[in-house]
Amino acid sequence: MKEILRHAREVIEIEAEAVQGLRDRLDENFARAVELLLACEGHAVVTGIGKSGLVGRKIVATLTSTGTPAMFLHPVEGLHGDLGAVTAKDVVIAISNSGETSEITNLLPSLQKIGAKIIGLTGSSDSTLARSSHIVIDVGVEREACPLGLAPTSSTTATLVIGDALAVALMRQRKFAEKDFALFHPGGSLGERFSFKVKDVMRPAAGFPSLTSDKTVREFLSAINRRGADFALVLQAGGGLAGMVTDRDLRRGEIGSPDFLNRSIKKIMDPHPATTEEEVSAAEAMKIMVEKNLVALPVLDKKKNLKGVVTLRDLLNRRDRRQAAK
Repeated sequence: MKEILRHAREVIEIEAEAVQGLRDRLDENFARAVELLLACEGHAVVTGIGKSGLVGRKIVATLTSTGTPAMFLHPVEGLHGDLGAVTAKDVVIAISNSGETSEITNLLPSLQKIGAKIIGLTGSSDSTLARSSHIVIDVGVEREACPLGLAPTSSTTATLVIGDALAVALMRQRKFAEKDFALFHPGGSLGERFSFKVKDVMRPAAGFPSLTSDKTVREFLSAINRRGADFALVLQAGGGLAGMVTDRDLRRGEIGSPDFLNRSIKKIMDPHPATTEEEVSAAEAMKIMVEKNLVALPVLDKKKNLKGVVTLRDLLNRRDRRQAAK
């Protein structure tokens, strides 16, 4: 047993070193690749074969679920007609650790004639793939975790990490938010989370910033900064809901005017915000927030009294109680 655990730890250490090496070598080529993908008017087309192909499919799945249109092109099928799916508007991410994989190098002349930009993920800067690419990202590793040095292990891990880094960098640049993630994940385990009702996940209104409509923009900013929120409830004297004001409402106001901070929030708040009810399904609440680009919904009871607030973050983070019970 000790020997088994020692070998397993060696693998983890070798692959961890490979990932650390990537971080230390990351340079402007990575940033240029992100900029190229951001400017892409078509799809990110990922291609690779064998283990690289499997990693490529995972990269495609991560890109598509985080806001970057992507597709996988099997290089062999590409050589037999599937290249017709690639256009000059696409960016091709070609994966080959050696940079000399024949199935990949045979694609390159046609990709160049089509006019698609090529990002090469390779461990060899002198390879055919590197020379044919517009941008090269170094995914090379010092050694594989395989004791024979043959089975792709560290190299595939390194490539997978770079794929994740590209996807997350693109997410941040696109300002891909929770509502977008929810829109792209209506089914599966995420979809199951929305089988419950609003009342199961809402929080008391007292847990959120609130103020009356006679308060100023300065007081609103102070209230949301104290709570780390980006909205505040506007309450009537008796505690009923009078409206809602968000930091987005501020951006629509005359921020540069000298008296802006002293302006009454009544002039910038939404007096008729979207609301929901306790018995509404979480899926319906999510739909409202996605369609209206909201981060939170006040929750009213049947008598239209304010009961609480449901936020997009709470909906995404909550685990289905039935799933937890399993």
